[in-house]
Amino acid sequence: MHLQKANRTQTRMRLCLQGPSGSGKTLGALRVALGLTNGRWDQIAIIDSENRSADLYAELGPYQVLHMNAPYCPEDYIQAMSICEKAGMQVIILDSISHEWESLLDYQSKLPGNSFINWSKVSPRHSAFLYRMLCSSAHIIATVRTKTDYVLTDRNGKIVPEKVGLKGIQRDGNEYEFSICFDLDIRHFATTSKDRTRLYMDQLPFQLDETVGGHIRQWCQINTTTSEEVQHQIEQCATIPDLVELFHQQTAYQVLLKPSFERRKHQLLLVPVQVQPV
Repeated sequence: MHLQKANRTQTRMRLCLQGPSGSGKTLGALRVALGLTNGRWDQIAIIDSENRSADLYAELGPYQVLHMNAPYCPEDYIQAMSICEKAGMQVIILDSISHEWESLLDYQSKLPGNSFINWSKVSPRHSAFLYRMLCSSAHIIATVRTKTDYVLTDRNGKIVPEKVGLKGIQRDGNEYEFSICFDLDIRHFATTSKDRTRLYMDQLPFQLDETVGGHIRQWCQINTTTSEEVQHQIEQCATIPDLVELFHQQTAYQVLLKPSFERRKHQLLLVPVQVQPV
């Protein structure tokens, strides 16, 4: 372990959209995804567990859809994400991850024996799903269903019932895994409950569109590492795989520092292989 200066290279977004039925989670996710891909519908994939609701917006553009069937177990989500990544998708929309958690709750309830001890068979599967989502090479937008209730509101002098979302249908603490969490209401307005980017924190309710995705994309592309620091990292690379990984991380400096990358590669190729004595 050693101390080093904090810096942020290009990153991938982990975004959560949470709201009741009819709040516009799927459509909002598609609009934000379009901004994240800079207008490339063909680089967006939806992993759909919402009874083919992803097909309802096909007129918007040629995005890809992967339909899932029950029981929506974590392993199915993991496999689906791998399929999307291999197809070169820049944004993967998980619509929704509530089904993953509900499938585990159903599985746990049917296990024989002590219900508390049985969680040891459930939690690792959920943790594997979260880890796979966090390690994805694509931007991830996950939608979460919320439990629905109705409150009485004054609308133009009339008291009318209005649908509101309450607690998200996911494991407690799920929001810790995301960089941004937007809560959607029945009028399709978003409020921010968590924002590590600081782009939308403390803003008035707003509607999700391509502009939101564009702002997030620009934030993800900011590189706070200087060329001198990258040059030092190049010299510290001890293997070819380390050098290749650094090259792919530092897209902003690939052209400027290509001679340095090439020089270090040739140096590493000339290093004699150390043969261990038998």
